[in-house]
Amino acid sequence: MTAVSWRVLAAVGAVVVAVAACGDDDTALTFGSSAAVPGTVTTTTLVPVTSSSSTGPPTTEAAPTTTGVVPEGFGTVAGRVTAADGSTCDVCLWLARTAPDQARGLMGVTDLGGADGIVFQWASPVTGQFWMRDTVMPLSIAFYAANGSFVSATDMDPCLTGPADACARYSATGPYVNAIEVPKGGLEALLMTAGSNLELMDIGCSLKNG
Repeated sequence: MTAVSWRVLAAVGAVVVAVAACGDDDTALTFGSSAAVPGTVTTTTLVPVTSSSSTGPPTTEAAPTTTGVVPEGFGTVAGRVTAADGSTCDVCLWLARTAPDQARGLMGVTDLGGADGIVFQWASPVTGQFWMRDTVMPLSIAFYAANGSFVSATDMDPCLTGPADACARYSATGPYVNAIEVPKGGLEALLMTAGSNLELMDIGCSLKNG
């Protein structure tokens, strides 16, 4: 997916916290060291407006088992989703930190490689649209406001053929600072539904092994 501009949380190394992933009590995530153009936004493309110094080497745990094309070159960020009923879900998300990473996004990706999704952040509320040009996986996207509250969500279908200007555009129902893309239909399992709240940590996370 693609977007317009975003803020990156600084990563902190040497912090390790283990949590259970939602709907997967046997799998733990380890938090450790670890990120369109105006008018039309291309899939997962953003322009960073803040940055931090190098966050150090990624975690050295075994890479997750994958079955397709996985995202490359991204850092990760740990997050927590709190549902309206108070239940929580800890997630590990890809984080696009540089303009090239953001321009590439999930284009061509068929396997998230152990992450729950990919997140894009902005320094201030935006209303930009997303599209699915050259993005193979059907996706769902959830938008969150600056205070962490859920704004809206929608499903998005690939646009692989025909003229680019014919690709559908997808919008939030209001301003947002975070947009999270997951495989289509996957938001509910991560509690990313109406009434939920999103908190992104200043630490990275390890990917789930397959």
